[in-house]
This record gives sequence, C-alpha cells and structure tokens, in this order.
Amino acid sequence: MSNNPIRLILLDFDGTLVDTRRANARAYIATLKEVGIELNEEEYLARYFGMRCNEFMMAMGIESPAERERLRLRKIELYPTYFDTLRLNEPLWNFCQDFRRKGGRVWIVSTGSPANIENAMRHFHLEGGVDGILTGLEIERAKPAPDAFLEVMRREGCSPRETLIFEDSAVGLAAAEASGASYFRVEFD
Repeated sequence: MSNNPIRLILLDFDGTLVDTRRANARAYIATLKEVGIELNEEEYLARYFGMRCNEFMMAMGIESPAERERLRLRKIELYPTYFDTLRLNEPLWNFCQDFRRKGGRVWIVSTGSPANIENAMRHFHLEGGVDGILTGLEIERAKPAPDAFLEVMRREGCSPRETLIFEDSAVGLAAAEASGASYFRVEFD
C-alpha cells in the first residue's frame, strides 16, 4: 500500500475559514425586514445558517423566483455593511499559506455565493491566497452530497487519499465523509 501525501486542502468558507454567522444573519434579517418578514439572529443561526439562499428564501415563504433573486441580490448588497462582525480563522489561513508555499493546492468549496465570498476575502486582503473557489452555484447537488469536493479533486487530479477537508457544519461534514477524504471539524469559539 502506498503512502499518498496530502496534495490538496479544501476549505469551507462560512464558519470554517471565516466566522460569517453574525454578518450573514444581520444581512438576511435586514433584507427580510424590508419585505415585512421578522426574523431574529438566534433563530437564523439555529435553523437556517449554511442553507443555500434560494432554499432559505423558500423556507421564509418567498414563493416567487423573481422575488427570491431580488432579495438574494439585496442581501449581497447589504452584507458588507456587517463586515465588522467577521472573524478570520488566522491559524487555519496561515497553515494553508504554508502548505501552498510547499507546493500544495488550496481551494475554497462553499455553498455561499461567489460575490459574498469574494467581498469577504477582499475585506481581509486574502485575494490570491487560494488556487480556486467552487461554490454551490456551480454544482447540481449541494452539501451533504460530496459532489463539490469530488469535482475539485477531479480538477486537481487528486484522489480522496491526497485530500484534506476542513468543515464546520453537519451538512459539510457529511459531504466530507462521503467524499472519502480525511477531514477536520472546525469550531469558532
């Protein structure tokens, strides 16, 4: 049996690389308030955090696809307003940068929107610090399906044995396990 070294790290974004819980909650709460839907931060974090925007909007009773898209764009617009609540997982970021300097590849694999991820990365000046970003918009089956992780492994020519995944949510951990790669659970305190 060969000993395959880790060549690829896959990072979830929200809750793993960056603690975005409060910023996401507050942006969604402000967006929904504009259409008369009341939601508090605790309820959002307990029931909806990590859910794809479209699924979340449907759960909130927004039936019209056009209205869901309008609200999604409004949430993206409001999101940077709450960046003072973001927290970078500096030890994980530094570990990944060291891994890249030694020839490894690092990707962000997230159900979050590309615009939200890019805005938060600019906020922390992290541009160019990863080799790629794959979001839920590019994959038919979202986490807990392993499809996003497997797609990045395919693109990078890496097997699950050569891949290490960092995740925080139950659906993300289920996807990581289903991918066959080794994984770590990340918790912000």
